[in-house]
This record gives sequence, structure tokens and C-alpha cells, in this order.
Amino acid sequence: MLISNSTIHGGGYLDHVHEEIVRMLKPRRTVLFFPYALADHDAYTTKARSRFATMGYSLASIHTSDNPKAAVVGADAFFVGGGNTFRLLKALQDFELIESIRQKVHTGTPYIGSSAGSNVAGLTIKTTNDMPIVQPRSFDALALVSFQLNPHYLDSDPNSKHMGETREERIVQFLEENETPVVGLREGAWLTIENGVTVGGANGARIFRRGQLPTEAETGAEISSLVE
Repeated sequence: MLISNSTIHGGGYLDHVHEEIVRMLKPRRTVLFFPYALADHDAYTTKARSRFATMGYSLASIHTSDNPKAAVVGADAFFVGGGNTFRLLKALQDFELIESIRQKVHTGTPYIGSSAGSNVAGLTIKTTNDMPIVQPRSFDALALVSFQLNPHYLDSDPNSKHMGETREERIVQFLEENETPVVGLREGAWLTIENGVTVGGANGARIFRRGQLPTEAETGAEISSLVE
């Protein structure tokens, strides 16, 4: 499950995805949390632990583990929180967790990512909105899906006086140099990957493919054919 944002205007942390998270996790009781995208791991963990407790799950943070690889191997489910995508990916690389996470997810362990946690689920993090505040070894990410993510996607405002590039223009520039499709996830939207790729939540998604006009995907749309 790849979520655009963890909080929507007027709501609390993960409120808008509460039911979908419970459905995704089903009978699993323990979640392994990755707080690496923010600097204060302890505070972030406290926030996530409190929220998951209201859903009936216990949460352990990987940053407290003496053996992060073993924690990944033994995990029932993953939640990778948002923040800075470059910092998150660098930590996953530094702790050599990329392949361990990939293997676990490909053998059935649920993965829930939000914002930066969704970005790193793609082939690379080249379509993140974040500043490169640290330098990972490469932009190559978890490759849990075969496309790119752009969470927090913003549509162009025809009334704006801002003269900088729009989000769409930046994604088109990415596609001038790369073949990989990009899914722009608007605020309140998410993707579920279960025998296909389905758009959930509110506001839908915008799909970009090289040499083609963008495609709108409404809530409930199955988009595998557009992103593979």
C-alpha cells in the first residue's frame, strides 16, 4: 500500500487510511516501523506507535534494533514513514536493508509506505519532491513496483502567478531522460498492489508515460496496464 500523504487537511495522522491499513494487515499484530526519513527517530516512533495502537497493532521501530537485518527478516509487516526521501534511502542503504526488505515483500509480507516511504517503493527516487539533504550511494530504491511515484502531486493552477515549473513539467522532464512511467498521487490518494494496481482514497492519480499525454485515474481504477 503506497500512500501519498499521512495526514489530510482537517484530519489526524493516518485517519484517512485507517480502514485500508486494517484491511491490508488483516490478522498480523506487529508492525516494524522505519523512522529514518525524519531526524528525531524516537519522537516519530512514539507518534506512529500511538496511532497503530488505536488500530489494534503493536509497533516496533527498527532504529532500536541491535540487528536491523534480523528485525526485517522476522517482521510481520512494514510501515515506512514519510519525511525526506534522500535521508530514508541513504539509511536503508547504509544498513544494507534493501534486498532483505525486497525479499520479504515479494514473499508476502505487507508493506505500507507513506510519502517518502512510497517513493522508495519505486524503481528509483528520481521523482521525489524532496531536497537532497544527504547523498545516498545511488538513487536506486526498493523496486517493489516497476514504476515511479510522485506523492503529493499538485495539479497546475491556471490562475497562479508563479512562473516556475509545474509538477507536470518536472515529470515530463524526467520522461525525456527515462522510460519508466510515473504515478502522480494527489493528496488523499493511495495505491494498493494486490494482483494488480488499484487507485484508492480521494482525488485520484495522474499517470505519465513517455511520449504520451497524461492519463487520469479515478478512485477504484485498476492501472496495471498503464504502469507496467
